[in-house]
Amino acid sequence: MKKSTKLWLAIAGVLLIVLGIICICKPASTLFAMAWLIGCFTLVAGISKLIFTFRTEAFLPNSGSRLLSAILQIILGVIFLANNLFLTISLPIIFAMWVLIEGVLIAIQSFDYKKVGFTYWWVILLLGIAGAVLGILGLRNPDVSAVTLSTIIGVGIIALGAAYIFALCGIQKFENTVKEIRNAMMP
Repeated sequence: MKKSTKLWLAIAGVLLIVLGIICICKPASTLFAMAWLIGCFTLVAGISKLIFTFRTEAFLPNSGSRLLSAILQIILGVIFLANNLFLTISLPIIFAMWVLIEGVLIAIQSFDYKKVGFTYWWVILLLGIAGAVLGILGLRNPDVSAVTLSTIIGVGIIALGAAYIFALCGIQKFENTVKEIRNAMMP
């Protein structure tokens, strides 16, 4: 694996931990700020896709579907920015779904680390399960206040960030196993 990929994995893990801590310390402010950022990112992504569509329509097929997608993204971005309160209310549920899905994926990937002999694969499994359970708790209690839900999700995000960092430790073991297999296959 490239060093840059490992670096991005480490950065993602640290940023997830920081994001989780922010969610716990300032949940209400975090939700409003994140709702605004999501609106901005969606709008900018839609505008970028629209420009890309117009610049490449002559030589890329299906530019009509890209144009429709770009327009829908722009509309969605404007709606998010205009209705920040709606997105703020739904944001804890969106994060809960993300933490649930990511937790399940991390738990499944932990078995790949076990196959290559990484000693602490079980830590990745437990952190993935913890993220999934916290995501389920966030989804099961939609009537819980955004502050409490943001705290639950913050803890889940910290667990995912820790899982990324532990996974990074296992990558070296995986790479060594692949090298051993390649060396064994070569005469």
